[in-house]
Amino acid sequence: MRSRWWTAGFAMMAVTTHAAAQRPERIDSAMNASIRAEALDHSHVVDLFDHLTNVIGPRLTGTPAYKQAADWASAELKTYGMSAVHLESWPFGRGWTLEGFTLEMTSPRFFPLIAYPEAWTPSTAGTITGKPVYIGGFANADSVRAHAAELRGAIVLATRPQDRFITEDRLQPTEHEQPVTIGAPPNVTAAAPLRGPALDTLLRNAHAAAVLKPTMGADGTLFVLGSRTTKDDAVPSIVVAPEHYNMIVRALQGGAPVQLKANVQTRYWAADTNGHNVIAEIPGRDPAIGDEVVLLGAHLDSWHSATGATDNADAVATVMEAMRILKALGVQPRRTIRIALWGGEEEGLLGSKAYAQAHYAGDANAAARAKLAIYLNQDPGTGPIYGWYMEGNQAAKQILDAWLAPFRDLGARRNMIEKIGNTDHLSFTALGLAAFNSVQDYRDYDTREHHTNMDFFERVRPEDLREAAIVLASFAWHAATRDGVIPR
Repeated sequence: MRSRWWTAGFAMMAVTTHAAAQRPERIDSAMNASIRAEALDHSHVVDLFDHLTNVIGPRLTGTPAYKQAADWASAELKTYGMSAVHLESWPFGRGWTLEGFTLEMTSPRFFPLIAYPEAWTPSTAGTITGKPVYIGGFANADSVRAHAAELRGAIVLATRPQDRFITEDRLQPTEHEQPVTIGAPPNVTAAAPLRGPALDTLLRNAHAAAVLKPTMGADGTLFVLGSRTTKDDAVPSIVVAPEHYNMIVRALQGGAPVQLKANVQTRYWAADTNGHNVIAEIPGRDPAIGDEVVLLGAHLDSWHSATGATDNADAVATVMEAMRILKALGVQPRRTIRIALWGGEEEGLLGSKAYAQAHYAGDANAAARAKLAIYLNQDPGTGPIYGWYMEGNQAAKQILDAWLAPFRDLGARRNMIEKIGNTDHLSFTALGLAAFNSVQDYRDYDTREHHTNMDFFERVRPEDLREAAIVLASFAWHAATRDGVIPR
């Protein structure tokens, strides 16, 4: 049974929090002006973004490129004068890189095919040539199993032609007064008699040479993911542009003498099976609350078929730039301002989950949990920060509404009371902490950029990076200097 002291103390804290939420929020206009000036006159953000996307490139967790990005980010943060810069490791598994790849139609005419192997797929046994076997037209799984002997050594076409495409981005909630569905549009997959683990098992047992699958993207856009749990003896899996996949199927159905040539060469990395988060901070100076933490975060990893520009190099660049701005201004915040760049987000929020569990979960971390003032995450979408998804927290929304108002001239709009899923802030909300994700632009994001081979530098505007860094720096400063706590 809880004591009367606990109940009374909790009630007093609730009253105090409520009263603090009702007071007009103090805005440090002088600091906002200084942040703007530093961000606009001495910005590093485009250089950071350029290095991540064009110099380092794809950053699949567990690969040398990911570790290069983590080491580079650590070195950059040290040059800014950050404190306690370090990597925190957690178990992940082996990495994977694509070392070579060819997919061509060689008959009835030569035609190079737009395609990309899925991550963690194994290599083919050298170059595979021959007539592909189309199983998408079978009526059911039993029909496929009855013809399993025909799959040995073959390049297999797993589904029917792709006849549905992702053609609309999710709605931009700040453009609608009425609530809208939050989250990405549903996947649209081609019909198939067999899919998932059942298909994988059949192909592996039949000793197929490779499997081709279409994607829901149009106009050369491939949605390419993969699984780190893929087995060594799995059949190499290749995602093909739907127009090209459909052409092959229809040519076969029309009686053409189709011949394909495929070669997939991959490498597994197992010397270091850890994932790595990058951590750095500006220490708090207040003797009473200096060990309370304002946390800014974004995920450093990406998928492998592009350079992860909008998912999530733009956010990494802006949170690093926000920290640089604050340090360049010589700020001395009351609370500690910390940055975290997560690994393994694409495989299930793994880096942020590991950090949250290690530092904030359970009875042993109760004191630390009480001292995490706020976590601000930047991930889905691109462009300026329009506001924040407030996770149903109306009291916190009143505070962040005041912080956002000075930036309407830069593109800020409004905070949304709704929740959003599938981002790293969930690792903290699961523990009851005040954690929020930015609202950004979804134009072309779901149809063209997110998890695709089109996610490159050109998708992001430099002025949007600068705006996002300004908003992040200001929010971090105000969270680190206000008197009251952020309501949870």
